[in-house]
Amino acid sequence: MFLSPANAALEQGEEVPNYVRSDITGFDFHGQDLSKSSIAGAVARDADFSDVDLHGTVLTLSDLRGSNLQGVNLTDTLSDRVNFQKTDLRNAVLINMIASGSSFAGARIEGADFTYAVLDSDDQRNLCKIAEGTNPLTGVSTRESLECADQGGGYKPAMPGS
Repeated sequence: MFLSPANAALEQGEEVPNYVRSDITGFDFHGQDLSKSSIAGAVARDADFSDVDLHGTVLTLSDLRGSNLQGVNLTDTLSDRVNFQKTDLRNAVLINMIASGSSFAGARIEGADFTYAVLDSDDQRNLCKIAEGTNPLTGVSTRESLECADQGGGYKPAMPGS
């Protein structure tokens, strides 16, 4: 059963919004602070998360297909098994994001910073094929953050301290 966005408002005693298993398709969150909230299991297709602070958020099993995530802060998020297909991740900050089992097919990633993000090797390899630009907030190039190999479109797993 899905909750509507109106039902996802803060309950008494809660400090952050909870959108677990909500249908927030097409919802406009532009510029909001949703840090440390939970959007796990939500259907959020074609939603506007541009310039939203989602650091520390749980997005597990969410469907964000076609959503605008331009300039979003996904630092330290648990984003495993998330559908990021055809999303706009330009200039997003995805540092330390865990995104194993997620799909980024057709996503726009110009200027995204994936430093220390945990991605499946196929996703990382495919993202390296389209990686370009530099994140305006962190100053890190997308290719560098994905640790793309300079030759042959290969990849090097992003591991802290390596």
